Amino acid sequence: MRLSTVLAVAGVVSATPLIDSDVRRAAWPNTPHVTSGRWVKDATGTNITYAGTNWPGAADVMIPEGLQYQSIATIVTKIKSLGMNAIRLTYAIQMIDEIYSNGGKDVTLQKAFVQALGQTNGTRVLNQVLTKNPSFSASTTRLEVFDAVAAECAKQQIYILLDNHISKGMWCCSGDDGNSWWGDKYFDTGNWTRGLAYMANHAKSWTALTAMSLRNEPREPTNNAALSKSSYNWQGWYGFVKQGANAIHNANADVLIFLSGLSFDTTLTPVVQGTALTPGTAKFSLSDFPGYANKLVLELHNYETSTTSCSTLRGNLDRNGFNALSGTTPNVFPVMLTEFGFQMDATTWKNTYSTCLASYLPEKKAGWMIWVLAGSYYIRSGRQDYDENWGLLNHDWSAWRSPSYVNGALMTMVKNTLS
Repeated sequence: MRLSTVLAVAGVVSATPLIDSDVRRAAWPNTPHVTSGRWVKDATGTNITYAGTNWPGAADVMIPEGLQYQSIATIVTKIKSLGMNAIRLTYAIQMIDEIYSNGGKDVTLQKAFVQALGQTNGTRVLNQVLTKNPSFSASTTRLEVFDAVAAECAKQQIYILLDNHISKGMWCCSGDDGNSWWGDKYFDTGNWTRGLAYMANHAKSWTALTAMSLRNEPREPTNNAALSKSSYNWQGWYGFVKQGANAIHNANADVLIFLSGLSFDTTLTPVVQGTALTPGTAKFSLSDFPGYANKLVLELHNYETSTTSCSTLRGNLDRNGFNALSGTTPNVFPVMLTEFGFQMDATTWKNTYSTCLASYLPEKKAGWMIWVLAGSYYIRSGRQDYDENWGLLNHDWSAWRSPSYVNGALMTMVKNTLS
């Protein structure tokens, strides 16, 4: 941080120093953020760690969930009350595709809800959303809702990781959902890079935006043998990752870019270990990301919920990529667990899986986002007003689903991570 020169006028030093842009930007969120070894650092050089949750916005309606039950301000306040400092906000490429197919105009809430829920239910739920969020109208657009979430996150100092969760707006994920891999039924590579660039540019105005992801849970297309054989491998992955990263960086050079691995983003081993990206012989190299090698972060998911051995879980996490935090691997990165979760009840959180992660992640000073904030969905897999028993919030988003977990473990995990 540096102050600009204090000007003297007529031999008298001004009592009000001029402050340059570096100092003006030192207010939260102190962007742009960059990576340095295993750390994310803000513009002042301070280490940044994320502790947060996932707020879905990529399903059929293609706006953030829960707004028929609570206002955006209320929901963000609940996140903040946990001590959390980040959300992973998901979106679908279809949202951008429909803007392009609509002459550049975004889809209104009225159309989005009716399209997803039908005329009767769509209108009813829309009216509930407008009651809880009176600044909106039926003609408010999807992206204006995302903008409002971003504005409230900025107000309450919550970082946003904007996550491309899926191409076709729907519940994710399976190997046969048409969204699994580049070239799958709904996963058009050109539309994907176009969508990444569009959102990177659109979200430049979001003060809270610090990072964007390339794609949620790349996975084998189990119902497309030809596609699987042709490119579902590390070599194919690397080519697509470079395309996506370039699309984001060229549109918005400030944001961090999160890279997710194979097998539902459960492993990034060859990236960390610097081994061949098979079936080819090339290796991951930061030089392949010219001008923004200090913007790359690794993200992993883990759902080994049935584990009975914390040492085994720790070992798996290390081998799958978290050992990049040690500083001793061929490639060193910040690594974050952007999805983990379990049923929210009175006892499940006491199991090995939850308690192990509650110690492992703070110990590593690794960032994380628990799946999921949502207590319910507008629609999931064809069922409207779907109850989410993994949700931190209850069905109407008014209270914690498992107060014993939130008060007994989660808030402590947040505190220990950020301390």
